[in-house]
Amino acid sequence: MVQAKRISLMLTVIALTGALLAACGKEANNKAVEVAPASEVVEATASPEPKKEESATKMYKDWSGHEVAIPTNPKRVIFHGEVTGDLLALGVTPVGNNKSTGTVYDDLLASTEDVGFPISMEKSLALQPDLIIFSNSDAAIYEKLIKIAPTVTYDSFALLDDRMKALGEILGKQEEAKTWLQSYHEDRDAMWAELRKNVIKENETATVFTMYPGNRLFVMAGAGLPQFLYEEGGFKPVDQVKKLIEEGTGFLEISTESIADYAGDRIFILNPVDAGAAGESDTLMKSDIVSSIPAVKNNYMYKFDILKASGDALSRRWMLEELPKALNK
Repeated sequence: MVQAKRISLMLTVIALTGALLAACGKEANNKAVEVAPASEVVEATASPEPKKEESATKMYKDWSGHEVAIPTNPKRVIFHGEVTGDLLALGVTPVGNNKSTGTVYDDLLASTEDVGFPISMEKSLALQPDLIIFSNSDAAIYEKLIKIAPTVTYDSFALLDDRMKALGEILGKQEEAKTWLQSYHEDRDAMWAELRKNVIKENETATVFTMYPGNRLFVMAGAGLPQFLYEEGGFKPVDQVKKLIEEGTGFLEISTESIADYAGDRIFILNPVDAGAAGESDTLMKSDIVSSIPAVKNNYMYKFDILKASGDALSRRWMLEELPKALNK
């Protein structure tokens, strides 16, 4: 769980734009995550609150071990995390979310209110949620959220199958989750089978890199796009990245000089949202260090916007279409 906390913090910081930037860890935690002042809750609570319709509840044990009575069929869900596309894939549009623009599902969140990052207690309370799904295990923030509505923590960086099954249980959408996963697996397997016919070889490797502001280069391992690329039938990680995955590391900052040591047969670059980081990334990609990498010489370097090539369910669906286009160019 400590590892997941680090991934959640870093990916949120890198993946959310503006002051909080985009990009997808084992010994760190989420203590740096802030929360809107507790006074917001007190002030907001002072206003009269309309009655909520009573609904049946069930007990659910969440990612952090809380046992919570949650609605069996929640109607007003706040989701605060990095994989909103998971909910949307199950036909659930959150009433509140830490919104960002540039995802493959921007248009599906037109009616969703931005509860901010860090999460605003006042905004969350005003939405009158009957369930809050919080992609973080920060106990202090959780204790504030649980006063607003039943709250469960959710591991945004678990494997897609595990996430969708958990979300299906939370939302009372088990059949929808099962159907979605079956369809996804069939299409994913068909995509990789087709690519293996004429495009990629049996044991080809791939590596994903992204740049963070301040000329900080990261190799991605157990989170985000690599989870898709390293799925069954897909690419293999190079030994250095394989070791990181086995250790439970989501990503690792490396020196720009060592990028060739991590490069696979194919290289995937996640374009940063931050303009400065994007410029630094472009400069690195044109450098002699990168130009001398075999994958680059073979024109096997591919770029995707980091918020589109994300790890959520709808972004995975998008990648099933976009990856073959990129590899076949």
